[in-house]
Formats: sequence, structure tokens, C-alpha cells
Amino acid sequence: MSRQANSPHRAILLPGSVLPASLAYGALIAAFGDGVDAVAKELEVYAASTPPPDYSLDTEVAGVLRVADARGWDTFHLVGYSGGGASALAFAAKFPERPESLGLLEPAWAGNWGWSPAHRALWARYRELDGLAPDEFMAAFVRLGVRPGVTAGLPVRGGEEPPWMVLRPAGIRAFIRTFETYALDRDALARFDRPVYFALGALSNPDDYGEIAERLSGVFPDFRLEVFAGRHHFDPPHRAEPERVATALRTLWADAQVPQP
Repeated sequence: MSRQANSPHRAILLPGSVLPASLAYGALIAAFGDGVDAVAKELEVYAASTPPPDYSLDTEVAGVLRVADARGWDTFHLVGYSGGGASALAFAAKFPERPESLGLLEPAWAGNWGWSPAHRALWARYRELDGLAPDEFMAAFVRLGVRPGVTAGLPVRGGEEPPWMVLRPAGIRAFIRTFETYALDRDALARFDRPVYFALGALSNPDDYGEIAERLSGVFPDFRLEVFAGRHHFDPPHRAEPERVATALRTLWADAQVPQP
């Protein structure tokens, strides 16, 4: 049985490893308009001043469960960008009965499933960032996320930085480490029969996000890819074109058939 047309869509939105959730999703939530009960949830990796020593994507999965259960949501739409997108995939693999749909906004990782040599070489470069000082780390991290030569729309650092920025290098490193070892269940994702939307920036690094989109298109039975010209991972569609992404997600949600208790 599908959700009643006048019932609000319930959604949890997970940000990436740089911007806090409110900054990442404020424009998108405003663009949803009426009929959407959306929670922009902060990542668990930033719940304390340093990431937990045993941090993994399961830490983020537990956080999503906690928020959903606290609101009494047995099912809900799950949206994730970058590290939050990887966390959404981990959640769907472990609790496929809970998400009514998945909105993947350039997830930063999608398992270790025999990637191309170009993808593996790129991830070797990500691992090489570990010894850099924070400023150098963030600059190099940003460059790896876009096509060579792209400069427009990249974050500009300077002046006094917000307090939360000091936590970001350690959080990004924690994500990279868990991506190295986390076992994402591809077979479980292949059994996920809800609709999946993937927003891809045409200027993002094709050896990373483009290949992730290609691989996931062969995993999910109902996979919908939308490519955004002129956008990339650090000028992402949900912030640069929130109305367009909101329309795509609302269409996805309307199409999702949700069993009711």
C-alpha cells in the first residue's frame, strides 16, 4: 500500500564531511515546500571533538537509526551527499526495509568491488593525503574531487574560519580509513527494490563519482541518474540548483511504493 497523497514525506538528509547539515541542506529543504518533514542530520563523526577511535560507517548507520526511531519513523526517505551518501548506502545494506527510497548525491564511496585501475590510482592519492598539514590536506582533497583544470566553484579559504572547520581534516581522514576496510554488502543492495536517484556533477572527477554512478547503476534494480552540467562535488546540485533537485526527489518519493503497517 502506498503512502496517502496528503501525508508528508519523511526524509533524513545526511551531509558530506565538510559543511554542517544545516548549511548543506538549508536551501534544499526550503525548496521542498509543504508536505515534507525533513531532518538534516549531522554526521556522527563530528559528535565529539575527535572521531571515535573505532569509527566506521556503522557509527553513522546507528545514528540514522537513533534519529528515525526517536521520531517514530519505521520507514523514511534517505538522502546522502558524499560521506553521507556512503553512509546511506551502508544503512540500506543493513536495513533495507527502512528506506522508502535512496537519494544519492555523489556518494564518496560505494564498496570495494573491483574498481578500474584509474579509480584505484585515485584512491591511492587520497591515502597519500594523510601526512599533510590541515591546510594542505584540504586543498589537495578538494582538487582530487573535480576534473583536472576545474577551478570555478571551488571553495576559497581565507580570513577567519568557522569553528567547525578545524574538525574537518580528522573527520575526512576517518572516512577514508573506514572506506578501506568496510564491507559493504553488494548483494543486499542488489535486493533493494525501492527507487534510487543519483545526482552527478559533470565536472566532478569521473574516475571517482562517475565510476561510482556507473557501478551502482548495475546494482540497484530501479536506478535513476541525473547529470548536472557545470556542477561538481564542491559546487553540488543540491546547493547550486536546489529547486531542480527538490523536484527530482519529490518525484522519486511520489513513485516509491511503501508498505504500510
